[in-house]
Amino acid sequence: MLSACRAAAAAGLRRSRYLGIDPRVGQWYRLGQKGRLSTSGEDADSHDDFKPKDKALDHVLSVHQQIEKDVKENPVVIYMKGVPESPQCGFSSMACQILQMHDVPLKSRNILADPDLRQGLKSFSNWPTFPQVFVKGEFVGGSDILKKMHESGELEKLLKDVPRC
Repeated sequence: MLSACRAAAAAGLRRSRYLGIDPRVGQWYRLGQKGRLSTSGEDADSHDDFKPKDKALDHVLSVHQQIEKDVKENPVVIYMKGVPESPQCGFSSMACQILQMHDVPLKSRNILADPDLRQGLKSFSNWPTFPQVFVKGEFVGGSDILKKMHESGELEKLLKDVPRC
């Protein structure tokens, strides 16, 4: 019984307009004709709604726009693991303590809560590790750089125009 159903289905397939697609070369065969199968969405018959869209690129741009907005609107921004009240790593904790010693208003974003922000930030700053600190719209660096700047007095100079809490 089952083989009879398969045979009928196969016979119906052979009689259909499209005989099959060869996945190795992207060829389709129709009633003895041979042609290319287009998967790029560049067909003249294709409507814009059905063409492929690069959502990943759009999303990266929107993450970059959000980062740019944060950095421009806030004098000091830290992208860290956790939040200043409860850092989730020692480096983030050290960076927050240094910035709190200077008594500056601090905007923080938790990268653990948003994986897209974490990846977008790496490409935005071209810096692979966290925390990442921005002061007056400029990328400063991570906790090690912040610590060296604090010890040398450079951080105080950089933060002199930032209003205090």
